[in-house]
Amino acid sequence: MDLLSVVEGKYLKEKKIDFSPGDTVKVHVKIKEGDKERTQIFEGVVIQKRGKGVSQTFTVRKLSSGVGVERVFPLHSPFVSNVELLKEGKVRRAKLFYLRKRKGKAAKIEEREKEEGEVKE
Repeated sequence: MDLLSVVEGKYLKEKKIDFSPGDTVKVHVKIKEGDKERTQIFEGVVIQKRGKGVSQTFTVRKLSSGVGVERVFPLHSPFVSNVELLKEGKVRRAKLFYLRKRKGKAAKIEEREKEEGEVKE
């Protein structure tokens, strides 16, 4: 094991969050306002995952009042308290940037059916 992975190891989250591009997720983000701290939920479709180790990030896109909003979250950040998987999308590529050009029903992603023996948490 190299020195870099040893140092990064203590900052990685133990709980494995399993989701992929095309999935609809709720990201619970801790926000500090003055001396108070609250949790804000950002719900949308994961359009990409990138990086590895501590620098791993994922991008979530949602529509807010008809305007597309994208936000990039570091996966191992202490400000991301929880990532909740709502539904799994059926997609054939890893980067879903084509969703930026689509509107309405064309921007919807088909839900993936569960296979026999597969358990959804």
